[in-house]
Amino acid sequence: MKSESKSIIITGGASGIGLAMARYFASQGKGHRICILDIDPLGEKIAAEIEAEFSNVSPSSSHPGGSDRVHVTLKKCDVSSWEDQARVFKEVFGEQGRVDIVMANAGVSEQGMSTMVDLNDDDDDYGEPSKPKLKVLEVNLLGVVYSVKLATHYMKKKKPRLPGTQDDESLGRGGSIICTASNAGLYPFPIAPLYAASKAGVINLVRSLAKPLAGLDIRINALAPATVETNIAGPDKTLFQHMVITPMTTLIRGVEEILSSDETITGQVAEIHGDKVTFRPHHEYVDEDSKENLLVFERLGYA
Repeated sequence: MKSESKSIIITGGASGIGLAMARYFASQGKGHRICILDIDPLGEKIAAEIEAEFSNVSPSSSHPGGSDRVHVTLKKCDVSSWEDQARVFKEVFGEQGRVDIVMANAGVSEQGMSTMVDLNDDDDDYGEPSKPKLKVLEVNLLGVVYSVKLATHYMKKKKPRLPGTQDDESLGRGGSIICTASNAGLYPFPIAPLYAASKAGVINLVRSLAKPLAGLDIRINALAPATVETNIAGPDKTLFQHMVITPMTTLIRGVEEILSSDETITGQVAEIHGDKVTFRPHHEYVDEDSKENLLVFERLGYA
């Protein structure tokens, strides 16, 4: 019998949404190989705790003794660095021989007031403008671009059996990429415009890559959660007191719906809000000319 073990990479998996994802996959009892990419100094301890917690979950009634027990590792990685991500993806592929699922999740906030507009500026002040802080774009957008590029590179290769598992010898190529966006990428978010821009970029990256990646048997989708209580906003625990919080269980249900869906489900954005998962269609074309022009670019193969 073929095992369902997967080689899974989760960026930002040591806390918040990424940690919930890691725990979800570890709890499945399918002997997954989970690699967390994070800069959290406690990351190795967290990975070890997840593995220990779920090590006795039986992978299959047909494999008593659990030869396919879950493995959870941590690799230090700054996702805003192409070199860091390229090194780690290569290591994971070298160790496991394949990459099946990538959760491009790591993200940061603007940490307070945005640097785009200084509301304290005096009209008579002709001092030099301050450079906007772009870390939020480097992590949330460029980091996802790097993850998707690397995931595509390794997913398109033929997949051997995972080491130490009872998989079939080969499972063909392909895989699933899920990118963490935000509902701030769907709506105006004046308090953090660069954060909103980063998440809107992720959403259209996913929608635009669906068709070309389908030819490689790779699905790509996005999660756009509403307010989920994580540590992304920093140490201020009062931030969420007056908000309607979306539980992490709803987000995990969104992951489940994407991964268990038909293989034709790709390029989709799942808005995660309250106890609901709503798949959001892309904008309608304003007219047939605009639609046809974009399709011409697609047929030509360049823009």
